[in-house]
Amino acid sequence: MTMGDASMVGLLGRVTGAVGPGLVGEVIVRVRGGAEHFLAHPAHGTGRIEPGTLIMVVEYLPPRTVYVETVYDG
Repeated sequence: MTMGDASMVGLLGRVTGAVGPGLVGEVIVRVRGGAEHFLAHPAHGTGRIEPGTLIMVVEYLPPRTVYVETVYDG
């Protein structure tokens, strides 16, 4: 992992396409001065994360894949 890769971990974003077991979802993350879309998988392999949910990146696989978990913002 390069320094640029490590900087992805911990970033917040929103689900734009459902993330869950057996699904390749999509999230949008604010990174590099803008917002970018990434393919997403659940970090813990269980449960579905619906569109609009706030997430945090816990693992990054270059170039466009992330593993995410839900952030409770309420």
